[in-house]
Amino acid sequence: MTCKNTRRLYQIITTFLRYGIDEIIPDIPLTRHARLGRKALFWVRNQHKDQPFGVRLRLALQELGPVWIKLGQMLSTRRDLFEPELAEQLALLQDSVEPFDGKSARQIIEQALGGSLETWFDEFDEQALASASIAQVHTAKFNQNQPLVGKDVVIKVIRPDIEPIIKADIALMYRLASWVPRLSNDARRLRATEVVREYEKTLLDELDLTREMANAIRLRNNFENSEMLYVPEMYPDFCHKNVIVMERIYGIPVSDVETLKANGTDMKLLAERGVQVFFTQVFRDSFFHADMHAGNIFVNPNHPENPQYIGIDCGIVGTLNQNDKRYLAESFVAFFNRDYRRVALMHVESGWTPADTDIDAFEQAFREVCEPIFAKPLSEISFGHVLLSLFNVAREFNM
Repeated sequence: MTCKNTRRLYQIITTFLRYGIDEIIPDIPLTRHARLGRKALFWVRNQHKDQPFGVRLRLALQELGPVWIKLGQMLSTRRDLFEPELAEQLALLQDSVEPFDGKSARQIIEQALGGSLETWFDEFDEQALASASIAQVHTAKFNQNQPLVGKDVVIKVIRPDIEPIIKADIALMYRLASWVPRLSNDARRLRATEVVREYEKTLLDELDLTREMANAIRLRNNFENSEMLYVPEMYPDFCHKNVIVMERIYGIPVSDVETLKANGTDMKLLAERGVQVFFTQVFRDSFFHADMHAGNIFVNPNHPENPQYIGIDCGIVGTLNQNDKRYLAESFVAFFNRDYRRVALMHVESGWTPADTDIDAFEQAFREVCEPIFAKPLSEISFGHVLLSLFNVAREFNM
């Protein structure tokens, strides 16, 4: 390990200690070395004892920086492993950091495109429209030299020197992940090393913006002329590994319910189309946007009586094979037929739960969670509560 990596590891460990994250280390023989290491750093004390553990973990990840923030965001979706309060705190992590200098962004873009920005664009704004851990975006317009003269565009540019930072932190994550299985049964189920490996691939893929371009073009083609979903146009002639240029969209964030209602949006139809978009991606196309959080979903403000989603940032996508789709489809059919034994068997047959799972108990657990959905009108059902119950089932049966 280099001196630089050693310093970074020390910074990570002391940050976790200052927020009292070491309290999760159990007092068992397997963790003896970790507990001895904690005693060796006796002067680093928990400075946030008045805060719940979830808040402390969120603050620690925020302090450690973008790579750790994004890891926390990914873990927030694993509600089968974490208590609701902890998952909610991780979900509050915002992948938003200070933008780097606009002049540096201009230089990177011009180097990628091979000329001055004024060759192609007017009104390039050096002030970033938005900034995240991997990249930031700037606005511009195509100039009179381009067929789409006057067209509003967004230019996304990768942060300079971000790749070595990511690789260094990922290497340290692998070291820390090797200790996680020693903490508890739930910690073993997390498969921390596999999580880091998947996370590493996701981050490194995001560093190649030509992947995002290709994904966006594919998703746009899949929903060409669709009233349900619009994906901004990419301009491949201006796209490179560290720079892409795309159509700028104007929409209402899907989380801004008040503005959507004030605009006269048909909320019922919007909800129905959200479900349609999901099932169309999964079962028709076998290709889906895998990062559809509120920051990446907008609603077209035009024609609110016929609402249309707008999806951006296609850096992370997923695919399904025929077996995946068959299992999903059969599980849905069994659920709607209230055949909970079949639902339980499908989970075992697909490998989503261990082969020695108690099918009778598993069936009963599904029945207890799902029957209320059929027994009450939708207006009386808390789907948030249903999801939490399903996550508890997942934890109980090692899904």
